[in-house]
This record gives sequence, structure tokens and C-alpha cells, in this order.
Amino acid sequence: MSINSDIAALAARHQADLIRAGEISAVEVLDAALARIEKLNPKLNAIVTLLEGQARAAALQADQAVRAGEPLGLLHGLPLVVKDVTDVAAVPTTYGSPLFRDNVAEQDAEVIARLRRAGAIFLGKTNTPEFATGANTVNDLFGATLNPWNPELSPAGSSGGSAVAVATGMAPLAQGTDFGCSIRIPASFCGIVGLRTTPGLIPNDPMNLYWDPGQVHGPMARSAEDAALMLDAMTGFDPYWPISIAPSWTSALDVVSRTEDARGLKIAYAPDIAGIGVDAEVDQICRQAARRLSRHGAEVDEIDFDVSEGREAYMTWRGEWMIGQRLQQLDLIDRFGPNLAGNLKAGLQIDALDRADGQHVRQAVWRKYRALLTRYDYLVTPAAPVPPYPVSQNFPDRIGGKQLENYVDWIAGAYLVTLVGFPAGSVPAGLTASRLPVGLQIIGRRLADANILGLAKLVAADSAIGSPPAN
Repeated sequence: MSINSDIAALAARHQADLIRAGEISAVEVLDAALARIEKLNPKLNAIVTLLEGQARAAALQADQAVRAGEPLGLLHGLPLVVKDVTDVAAVPTTYGSPLFRDNVAEQDAEVIARLRRAGAIFLGKTNTPEFATGANTVNDLFGATLNPWNPELSPAGSSGGSAVAVATGMAPLAQGTDFGCSIRIPASFCGIVGLRTTPGLIPNDPMNLYWDPGQVHGPMARSAEDAALMLDAMTGFDPYWPISIAPSWTSALDVVSRTEDARGLKIAYAPDIAGIGVDAEVDQICRQAARRLSRHGAEVDEIDFDVSEGREAYMTWRGEWMIGQRLQQLDLIDRFGPNLAGNLKAGLQIDALDRADGQHVRQAVWRKYRALLTRYDYLVTPAAPVPPYPVSQNFPDRIGGKQLENYVDWIAGAYLVTLVGFPAGSVPAGLTASRLPVGLQIIGRRLADANILGLAKLVAADSAIGSPPAN
């Protein structure tokens, strides 16, 4: 077979099929990814620890397994990059912090063990703000990651390095984590698909707070089908994980592949669920993307849906969560960067009454979502209220002329989904007049993850934004 295009530009599932059939080798796929890294990473700074030697040894073993007719995993021979807050055995996990530059993981995180069993080849660790506290991927250890659509702009965060690596073909797949917006908004800013999974689908071991439903792992890919392939490798019931749940699908990839239309679905579009405003061009692009779903048979309503009362409750929960995550490092508080230090100091001011009040508000917000998702199958919103902003800014300080108070205000439309524990994905909806990607956030009921990716496939087919100029 003649592969007449750059191997790195092929879909992950296509690469996997060709490796499995022996029509290309895992080494060839790796070399194509390394060529992209050599060309693009010095400028964009997505991958901060490159594992070329380990990856090449693993690729050679993967090709030998194909020749020997051994059983092959879902991701057999595919290069994959990992956010630098997630442990890969014998590889640095720096958390983007100068204080942890020499920290080397002793063993794989559970999600990495699952991906390894599925045959993934770990190619590198990706940049993140310090301890993932920030929606702009900048830190004092590795510097800033730049947006491949315009290197003067931010890829958002905190999974910004993973998003850039996938968007540019440095890797076909990437792992990310999401507490506030950290998979969804980087996916939006970089023009890829990212999924915040239902809490409990993927164990967080060894991250702290085992009973916590806030931080989740999720796939990042150039298409919904590729994200579904990776999702299948990441999920599965764990009888020892305190909040583990089993997926409601046998194969997410099969669900997505069989999604040909949206007939019978009721979908609500709401432009601003957080009361922070939305850029007019972003709203127009997302509104049009939602309307186009009617061509696929869906009933689409444009509604007002406001859960802005949950913002303070989220900040209270987030403060408590930050203290729980970093409890063993509180003595370093004055040595951390301003984002992390500020969050920790705010968390230390929270008392029991704050926590109790926040949980009651959280319940009320959940009831609003439940009522809405009883009438509709999905709620769709802009994944981010603004297009990509200058990387030199810590955060966008205005939306539609309205001043924002802090660096998390602008991500409220994402974190108000985290607050209630529903899954949500970001999928490219279109390009601005400046040719910057805009993502549509698709919010579904618990365990609707595969179906969210199925709907994302329809949205992406209509938007067809192409690849970033950096490619």
C-alpha cells in the first residue's frame, strides 16, 4: 500500500489499523511524530521531556509483536504524550514547578498503566502551568507553550502542551486532566477534540483525594473517533477504586462510528450559563454550529440557562480541593508561583460554614441541570467565552468590555459543569475572521461520554476547520 501523505497527519485509528495489518511499522509512525517534534516543538514548546530512546525501543518491540502474531491492544504502536502532572514510571513528573524539576516517578499512574497495556508508546511529557493551576500554559521551569494557530497567542491551560502536541501532529493522541476547564478550553483554543469524562470512569491513583469527583483524566485527539479509541483504552471498572464506575458502552469507538445522524435528539443551546458574557463572534460561531445539528435531524432550541450562582460555590470547593491536593507541600507555599500560592492562601481561609453553604448551592445548581437534561438530551455552549488571547497575559481580563475579577472568571462556563459532575466535550465549531478556532462544549448526562463524542463527530464534520498554520 502507498501512503501518499505524511504519516503524522493520519488519524490515530488509521495509524493503528495500518500497524496492525503490517502495512506501516510502529517505528515509521514514531519517526513521523519525531520529525514533527523536531520541526515544531522548538518554537511551540509543547513537549518538555522527550522520551525518544524509550519510545524507539518500545516501537521496535511493537513491530516484533505484529510479526509474531501476538495479541495486540487497542493503541498498539501509537505514540502518545502525557501531561506533566501524571506519573510515567522512571520519567520526571515536574508538575511544571522548579521545586520539582528532579522529581522522578517510581511507577505508572493507573491511567498510564491502562494505556501501556493497550499498547501505547509514551513519547514525552507535555507542558502545564505549575501544578496545573492556570488556564494559560506558562511556568517558571519550562516557559510558555504557544498556540499553533498564532504563536503570539495562548493555547489555554492547563493541558495546553497536550493540546498543541495533538493539533500539530507531534503525537496522534494525548492524555490530559480537567478540573476547571483544563482539557476543554485548550482543545477549543487549538482546534481539537477533548473530553472531560464522567467522574469515576478513570481512576486517579496516585493523585490525592481518591473520593474526589472534580479532577478527571480524559483523551485529547484530532477527531471524535480517535478520542473514542483512546477513551476505550482508559476506562474500565476498578473494584478497588472508591468511586469507580463502569462505562455504559461496550465500545465508545463503535458508538461514535455508528453515529450517522442526530435524529430524535433534543438539544439546547445557551450562550452564557455563567453570567460572565461571551464574545459576539464566538457566540455566533457556536450558535450556528448548534443550529446545523438540525440538518442531522436534531431539534435545537436556543434558551437562557443561568447557573451563575454556582460560581462562589465552585471557588469554595476549589479552595478546599487545592489544600487537599497540596497538603504535604504547604510549607512551600511562599516558594510557589503566584497562581498556586494564591489558591492555597485562599483555600486556607475557608471555614466549615463556607463549605456547607457551598454544598447546598451546588445541590441547587445540580437540580437545575437535572431539570434541563430531563427535557433535553444535551446542553451545548461555547467551550470558551473568548477566542485565543495573547500568551503574554495571564488571563483575558475583559469579555465584551466587562472587567473580570480574577484569572478563573473567564472559565466559569466550563467549571460550572465540573461542579455538578457531568461529562462534557469540546469540539471545533468553526474559525473566527482571524482564523482562530472556536470550540463548542457539549454537556450530557452522566455516562453519556461516548454519545457526546458521537455528537461531536457531526459538529466537526460540518465545521471542518482544517489544520493550524504551524503544521
